[in-house]
Amino acid sequence: MVIMDGKSLQLEVIDNLKREVEELSSKPRLVIIQVGHDGPSNKYIEQKKIVGSKIGIEIIHINYEEDVTEDVIISKIEELNDNPTVNGIMVQLPLPNHLDSEKIIDRIDPLKDVDGLTTLNTGLLFDNKRCLVPCTALGVMDIIDKYNINLEGKHVVLVGRSTLIGKPLIACMLKRNATVTVTHSKTVNLGSITRQADVLVVGVGIPKFIKANMVKDGSIVIDVGTNYVNEKLVGDVDFDEVKDKTSYITPVPNGVGRMTVSSLMKNVIIAYKLQKELNYN
Repeated sequence: MVIMDGKSLQLEVIDNLKREVEELSSKPRLVIIQVGHDGPSNKYIEQKKIVGSKIGIEIIHINYEEDVTEDVIISKIEELNDNPTVNGIMVQLPLPNHLDSEKIIDRIDPLKDVDGLTTLNTGLLFDNKRCLVPCTALGVMDIIDKYNINLEGKHVVLVGRSTLIGKPLIACMLKRNATVTVTHSKTVNLGSITRQADVLVVGVGIPKFIKANMVKDGSIVIDVGTNYVNEKLVGDVDFDEVKDKTSYITPVPNGVGRMTVSSLMKNVIIAYKLQKELNYN
């Protein structure tokens, strides 16, 4: 059994991205828009600032109060779209209930959509065209590549169909010629499907949801879950129970979660280069 170490891979990716930025004519710039003061969101943004600083990406953080209107946010996004010195724009999720997340995100210029969540980038991903890929999905694929896992002909089972993880991974896995099955909260007899998986990717937000009896011997298990139980971070997979049945497994913490922030920075650099290539703005 091999533990797929996201921590060491993140450091490797950060180092590579830092060298890339050093060769650019100017510093890439990312603007993060936040509404409110949600604790986990504050932590995630702080992580982004730290990693961005290490790489050489300038991070600008715009923080609105909870009662901000959609019009104010959209107006700011349109201003940033038109600003040639801004290469990436992201909206920190979740947003308060009175704001329409999809409507707001879709106003981001797709060439600056470093979260890969606009309708256009989603369509391009499924059409196998060049685009910005959602960061967690990109992180999963980076881990797979780091450990030289060939997905061609493999049965990949995704547990969860979220916009951030499950849906983009369908396209990413199909691009590698995997056979993909998607399961979700309405799936009947889930265990009978997960036991067929050569590669099992789990992102449902339920602590230790996947048990040993749901996993095939020798399979690869990738845990995208981040749950806090008694102030301790745990995944969607019961790691201690499942690990000995696997050939490869990601831990939580120090697995996929480590890759998400570095993947965001990778997208900022991709967006920067794409904008330069197209003489954008």
